[in-house]
Formats: sequence, C-alpha cells, structure tokens
Amino acid sequence: MSGLNKVMLIGRLGRDPETRWFDGGKAMSKLSLATSEIYQDQEGKPHERTEWHTVVLWRELAELADEHLRKGDRVFVEGRLKSRTWIDDHGGQHRITEVIGDRMDRLGQEEESARPDRNQGNPAPRGPHPIDTSTIPL
Repeated sequence: MSGLNKVMLIGRLGRDPETRWFDGGKAMSKLSLATSEIYQDQEGKPHERTEWHTVVLWRELAELADEHLRKGDRVFVEGRLKSRTWIDDHGGQHRITEVIGDRMDRLGQEEESARPDRNQGNPAPRGPHPIDTSTIPL
C-alpha cells in the first residue's frame, strides 16, 4: 500500500507571489503563506504562533496566483510536501520542504472591494469566485 502525502492550508500571503516564466510559457509561482494558531500558556494568557510555508504553484495555478493574489490575501492551498536539497556556491548544504500546490482558492473576497489597491476602474478579475447563493431556492 502506498502512503498519503496531503497538505491543506488556510493562511495569509506575506508578500506578493514571485512568478517566473520558463521556455514554452510555463509559469511557476512561489507563495509565502502564514498560518497562525492561538494557544494559552499555563497562566491562561493567549499567545499566537505563526508558521511560514513556501508554496510552489505551476502552470495555470501559477498564472492565476500572479494575476489575482497580493500580499495579505487569505488563501486556501491543497497539495503535497516535497523536500529538496542543494549545495550553495560556498559548499554549504541546504534543505527545504515546500508545498507543491494542486489546488488554490482565494478566500475572503468580500474584503477585496474595501482594499484601495484593487478594483480601481478595472473589471472584476477572472479566477476563483464565491458562489452566488441568492439564486438558489431554499
């Protein structure tokens, strides 16, 4: 039986996506995604702990991220973990574990219209949109 390598994250982007374009028009975007949890210490005081994740998106997902995502956006990412190692120019060995995203959705779009850097005379962006439930009979 094979194993299961599945990651699901909801967090906020720490910076705009870093997108690179390769030969043949293939896109790759790296996201810096922060997930936070609140816990209480032994004295009952609340504390927040933040984890930073590197998310790598390819092809269409990378293009969507480049076009629609910005620092501070709330994002859902589903994918798998992948670790890689490399040796730098000084002989130092490095290891990183990244999330390779298979699915990505921007969340919290109701906040988008209030952001000054969005929707300045531009049509609504293409990409993931929330479902309009006003037309669904109850």
